[in-house]
Amino acid sequence: MKRQAPAQTVLDGLLFAVGSLLFAVSVNVFTAPNNIAPGGATGVAVLVNALTGLPIGLTNLAVNVPLFVWGVRAAGARAMAKSAAAVALSSLAIDLTASLLPPYRGDPMLASVFGGVLAGSGLALIFMRGGTTGGTDLAASLLARRLRHISLGRLILCIDLPVVLCSIPVFGSIESPMYALIVIFLTTKVIDTVLYGTDAGTGKLIFIISRQGAEIKRKILFEVSRGVTELRARGSYSGRETDVLLVAVRRPEVYRALDLIHTADPEAFVITADAGGITGEGFRPPKRQK
Repeated sequence: MKRQAPAQTVLDGLLFAVGSLLFAVSVNVFTAPNNIAPGGATGVAVLVNALTGLPIGLTNLAVNVPLFVWGVRAAGARAMAKSAAAVALSSLAIDLTASLLPPYRGDPMLASVFGGVLAGSGLALIFMRGGTTGGTDLAASLLARRLRHISLGRLILCIDLPVVLCSIPVFGSIESPMYALIVIFLTTKVIDTVLYGTDAGTGKLIFIISRQGAEIKRKILFEVSRGVTELRARGSYSGRETDVLLVAVRRPEVYRALDLIHTADPEAFVITADAGGITGEGFRPPKRQK
C-alpha cells in the first residue's frame, strides 16, 4: 500500500484539476455571464460579484472558511485535507480562467443546460476522490454522514434553494432563479449518475476475512459511511472460527473501501462481487405492495 500511495495522490490531483477546470468553465462561460447563481458558495460568490465586482473565486474561498471550521470539528483536519485542496484548486481555476474563457451570452436555456452538465461532471470527479468544492457540497457531504438514505445530489438541491431565491432581488429578474433551478437539477442528476450509476440498486458486495476486523469495520462505518454485517464462519483447513465482514457499496465507493481495508490489514482476504437489485437504506428504496 505504501508503494501505491503516491499513485493514488497523483490520481487525486489529476481528477481534482480536471474537475476544477470543468467547474470553472461552467461558471465563467455559462452561468455567471447569464446572471445565473447556481446555489452554494459559488452562487453566493456570483451574487457578490454582481454587486461589488469582487472575483468569484476569491469570494468563494472566503465563504468556505466557516464551513471548513465546521468540517474540521465534525470530521477532523485530516478528513478535510482533500476538500481544502479541491476548494483551493476550483477557486484558483475560476479566477485564472475568468479572462481566458469567452463568455456565452446567448440562449439562457442552453447556458443552463451546458452549465449544469459541466458543473455536475466536474463535481462528480472531485467527489469520486473524496473531496468537495466547499459550500453546499461540503455541507451536504457532512450531512450525508447522518442522512445516508438521501443521495448527495438531493442534499445539495435542498441546501441550494435559499441562495437561488436571493438572486431575484440581486438580478431583478424572476427568470434568473428559474434558470438556476435548471442548472442545479442537471448538476445533481449528473453527480448522482456518475457517482451512483443510472440504477441506484446496483453496486458491489465485499467479503472480508481479517484478523483486524474491528479496525476495518470502524473505517468502513465512519469513513465510507456504509453498514457492515458480521457473518460467523469457520475455516475448513484451520478449524478456527472467525468473522466474515459483508459490505454493500456503490461502484465508485469500491476503491475507497478496498484502500481502507488493505491499509488496516495488508494481508486481508477480500472477495469483491457484482450485486444487482440492492434495496434498502442508501440504495434503491424498497417497493411497497399496494
